[in-house]
Amino acid sequence: MDNITLDPKWWAVHVKDSVLPLKPRGEALLSPHSRSYSPTLSVDHNSAEVVFAVAVERHPLVRFAAPRWESYSGYAPQWMELTLEAYRNIVKYVGSRADIANLCLVSKGLRRAAERALYNTLFLRDDEETTILCNTLANSSRLAFLVDALTIFLSEESDSSDEESDYIQQEHTDLSVTFWPSVARALQNTTRLRYLNVHINNGSTTAVAWILRGCTFQLRRFHCDFDWNDDLVTFLDAQNDLEDLYILDYNNNHTTPTPTSTDSSLHPIISLGAQSIPKLAILECTFSEAAVALVPGRPVTHLKTCFSRTEIASKREEMRQLLAKASTSTVPLHSLDLADSSYTEQFSAELLAAIVNTRSLVTHLHYLGTLVLPVDGRERLRFYGHLMRFSKIQCVEFEVSKWQPPPSSPAALRALAGELRLYVPSIIRVVFVHDFDRSVVTAVDGVCRVDAEISTELLWREK
Repeated sequence: MDNITLDPKWWAVHVKDSVLPLKPRGEALLSPHSRSYSPTLSVDHNSAEVVFAVAVERHPLVRFAAPRWESYSGYAPQWMELTLEAYRNIVKYVGSRADIANLCLVSKGLRRAAERALYNTLFLRDDEETTILCNTLANSSRLAFLVDALTIFLSEESDSSDEESDYIQQEHTDLSVTFWPSVARALQNTTRLRYLNVHINNGSTTAVAWILRGCTFQLRRFHCDFDWNDDLVTFLDAQNDLEDLYILDYNNNHTTPTPTSTDSSLHPIISLGAQSIPKLAILECTFSEAAVALVPGRPVTHLKTCFSRTEIASKREEMRQLLAKASTSTVPLHSLDLADSSYTEQFSAELLAAIVNTRSLVTHLHYLGTLVLPVDGRERLRFYGHLMRFSKIQCVEFEVSKWQPPPSSPAALRALAGELRLYVPSIIRVVFVHDFDRSVVTAVDGVCRVDAEISTELLWREK
């Protein structure tokens, strides 16, 4: 694009039979030795049709055979089109989506590049706008073909007063009856979709996995808040390229009534096939039972889940099953993030010892969380001793909510991280959790600093 120059003195405006030159009279409209082109704009007041009269000369980014004068209506002539790379560069430097949309009106070449930029990644929050756009995708295979990533985010308004909260919740949970059918039709048409995220945080029903029926796309990443049912399992069964999966619900013993049966006549839900989602590498699930079912036999390297049991004996059995199944991944596990509804020093110590005794985990883990950091000095040293067994550990996450006073100041956080690194120098990042607030200390050239910019939610995903 830098090789093309548009000199303003070459522009002229033709209105009917009059010519209003914007150049010194008598100068040539096109320099015979330049690599520039100079358009003149004609306006026919009777038809209000814009006609481009363009003098052009050979240029590597302009397709035409020889210099000539011609007139064209509407879009710029085909021989004036730039390369696809040039159009993409133009679109890349346009600031807003509204301006990108306006580029669609300039030329066919720009329209192709602009539409790709507009529809490649879609983030939808408003219910009405989501319905309108999904109807557009359902009715236009050309536009639906451009969609690579789609996020639908349904949430309640968080900045409303208490008096308005009931009204807002009612407004957001009562979706239009056409909302999910419109989404379903759009998904059936987006055959090249690779990333799909559906967040349902507004209290509306999550039993909508039926919208996945008839979809033919192969996802790489899938975040869904749908109920675990036959439709979701059938969809996952057909996903051969899926690498990153988040599921909110899981119930391997779930049963559903048949359409013509009574409540007492139930049939078990189908199970995910052993050969399903063969490329799964990152799994995030809110139930450890899902991890137990999905990790074995798959190349899972990153796992985030939560203990479901609260009674200590049941939780120990849950821990045993989880670690046993996690070690059966076809590749070494690099990241393990285990949340709990109630963190205790005793169970964290048992969990850490159990992980240390699982050879495939202790050898390759880079990330480990979330563990309660002991307050007592001797217990903390024993805790550090277990961590010293991890040869490749780089990041750990500690729960410190029970500490009195809490290590909330930067100096206290740096001191604890420095103490840990005396025993485990391979650790370069420590996450401290206090009442759901997270603080990150990063070691750079041996110096510990509180890092306020880093996203703690994504640390466990690092490779």
